[in-house]
Amino acid sequence: MAIVGKTSSSRSFRVSRNMLTALMVLFILYSFAPIVYVLLSSTKSNADLFTTFGFWFGNSFALWDNLQLVFAYQNAIFSTWLWNSFVYSTTIAVGAALLSTWAAYAFSKYEFRGKKAIFAVVLGAVMIPQTALVVPLFLLVTSMGLVNTPWAFILPSMVSPFGVYLMKSYIDESVPSELIDAARVDGASEFRIFWSIAFRLMAPGFSTVVLLNFVWSWNNYFLPLVVLSSSNTLPVTVGLAQWYKLGGGAGGAILYSIVLTGAVVSIVPVVILFLFMQRYWLGGLTTGSVKA
Repeated sequence: MAIVGKTSSSRSFRVSRNMLTALMVLFILYSFAPIVYVLLSSTKSNADLFTTFGFWFGNSFALWDNLQLVFAYQNAIFSTWLWNSFVYSTTIAVGAALLSTWAAYAFSKYEFRGKKAIFAVVLGAVMIPQTALVVPLFLLVTSMGLVNTPWAFILPSMVSPFGVYLMKSYIDESVPSELIDAARVDGASEFRIFWSIAFRLMAPGFSTVVLLNFVWSWNNYFLPLVVLSSSNTLPVTVGLAQWYKLGGGAGGAILYSIVLTGAVVSIVPVVILFLFMQRYWLGGLTTGSVKA
């Protein structure tokens, strides 16, 4: 039965649909315009970068030359930055996902004193901006003698309150308590129950947390900027920012094309990982939304 004013042929429906479509188009343009600009700029020579329209190709296709400059400038330090970002992000992503999964499993399947209060603290930590914690984290790693070492960035980043919340929600819905109780009756240890039974059911959610933490740590700028100072330990985000700063100096404008091309190269690993893990994290989101 049709409802007056709500049918697909009604005027109010068409107006609402057109407004939502317009908002969606604006959001897409806002999201992809910087990406398109960077991609097009990486194909331009330094002269074309400042003399041609930003959202179109230049007079010459200089992508290959720009790539050679990126990987040759300052004794090929860009390759070191890429490798650092890969090592940092991979370690952080896997470590944060493991810690989040262990904590979430305890919150979901065990009863202990202060459980609700501790989980409330975890939820509260989700609301705290990461930038607000940079100075305390700097003081902490300084007292531990870890400043300007990879661990100064890796260890603090492995703590992920949002990962704990996400995994707990997923475990509540995808890991039946009856299955765990049955395994206990059969004599399985808690360690074996977790790794052989529960973890297999949690794998899609685990993959989602890995992906989210990898992207977050790959794009992280402020924390490594504060705790890392040696050029050989910097991730690609901080390294490109240093090149951009040099480009703003006298005679440094030639670095702008290098920075833009380096930004394009830095996006590639994240895109590859996203495409590779897409089926896992999408499966995790859909499976976790259905009660087991």
